[in-house]
Amino acid sequence: MTAQSDAAAVRGFFNLGAAIVRDPAGDQTALIDLGGETPPRTWTRAALDAAAGGVAHGLVARGLRRGERVAILSANRAEFVIAVLGALRAGLVAVPVNFKFPPETIAGILADCDARLVLCDGARVSACPPALPRLVFGADGADGFAPLLSPAAFAPVRPAPDEAALFLYTSGSTGAPKGVVLTHAGHLWVLRARPRRHTATLQRVLVAAPLYHMNALNTVLANLSQSNAAIVLLPSFTAAGCIDAIAAHRVSVITAIPTMIAMLLREPERLARADLTSVEALRIGSAPVSQALVDAARALFPGADIANAYGTTEAGPVIFGPHPAGLPRPGVSVGYPHPEVALRLVDAEGREADEGVLQVRCPAVMREYHNRPEATRRAFTPDGYTITGDVFRRDAQGFFHFVGRADDMFVCGGENIFPGAVEEVLERHPKIQEACVVPVADALKGTKPVAFVVCRPGASASEDEVKSFALAHLAPYQHPRRVWFLPELPVGGTSKVDVAALKARAAAAIAAQGGGISE
Repeated sequence: MTAQSDAAAVRGFFNLGAAIVRDPAGDQTALIDLGGETPPRTWTRAALDAAAGGVAHGLVARGLRRGERVAILSANRAEFVIAVLGALRAGLVAVPVNFKFPPETIAGILADCDARLVLCDGARVSACPPALPRLVFGADGADGFAPLLSPAAFAPVRPAPDEAALFLYTSGSTGAPKGVVLTHAGHLWVLRARPRRHTATLQRVLVAAPLYHMNALNTVLANLSQSNAAIVLLPSFTAAGCIDAIAAHRVSVITAIPTMIAMLLREPERLARADLTSVEALRIGSAPVSQALVDAARALFPGADIANAYGTTEAGPVIFGPHPAGLPRPGVSVGYPHPEVALRLVDAEGREADEGVLQVRCPAVMREYHNRPEATRRAFTPDGYTITGDVFRRDAQGFFHFVGRADDMFVCGGENIFPGAVEEVLERHPKIQEACVVPVADALKGTKPVAFVVCRPGASASEDEVKSFALAHLAPYQHPRRVWFLPELPVGGTSKVDVAALKARAAAAIAAQGGGISE
């Protein structure tokens, strides 16, 4: 199927759960599942499509009604994907839940979305509230999901223009997780607007991030809506498993977040044994990307096109793209505004500027935060732009560059510090692989920066060495007043660096040292 016919097929879809470009022969691989009870399992497009129809039929037969919510609590596996597709076809709302949340948070999410059914894997059964009906992936019988996989014809529901398809819950880093309500129409637009790669051979796309995260789920949906693409699905990310999967399945496209790439780099012996020459494209997103990380990734995958991708759950994954004049992206720029997206940068005084908080308006923007009218009101401007909270800079050629999260910025002696700007410089040090900068309270300056760093394999550095490097390349107020070395940075449920944990660790360390920093 050509790029033109792919686009035409996506335009013809009206239900996000049915947006699979069919294979005329019926035997093209759609999914190689490395999870579940007996991996690997290979699903053709025809089999995946038919199973999704069976799930839609089975959910309706259980009495679930249009608009009701079906939660999914599971590691990555084929049934997770099929459950999402089937629920959407039936006019239900799929709610993938972060199973790394504590039990009380999971219970709160299931109550907040008013889930009528939980679909889970065996390892997560104990996390399901006893009173809530559930079906278990990989199991037969009355409580098993397997019977729903029997192929069945099912005519997908035609959603209303603003009908919900998905609730994706935020990480809860600033309070209880919020349910982001995403529509069929908005994310069908994403499938149409997203750039497509077309090659003569079947592309194999590695998905290792959790499917409860926008990055992974959108990658799966996008590649099902594209011909000549197959997904290689890991149950969860491990550096060893990722390297082995790339080599064994000749993966050509990888989508990852920065911490995943950093963790791959800690496996030099396994990397040396693996053949990674099949990788043609690497998309890094969902968290800030430094030039040092891109350079390391380029050395790891020398034949790959490497891009820094940007998107948010609330505003969608398609905001930036290539420059209309064909200019190459400079450095780690996220690109040029997509032609179908309206955006602007707004400074602290509320004026449009070349540096400020990014505001976005496009079809993929969330409908609302579920049950959170006040949070929804705060998330939008009066003229309908969603406020991302991310600060960007626009250069003279119109390319956008990420500066930092507005709520991560802190003030040291009257000077604004964006942690990402300091981290980017620290990661240029030849011995440093990763850095995370956090503020600690200070009686004189208000707050001061401190840093946690991970050295490259086989390297070691001293605190004075790192601080001297920072002073040589940063303004004095930006340099970290304390540096702690870790074997790896802690990560949260979305595989991003757990900044809150590091803030607490830094505060405790300073308190143990007497409660202040004299520098």
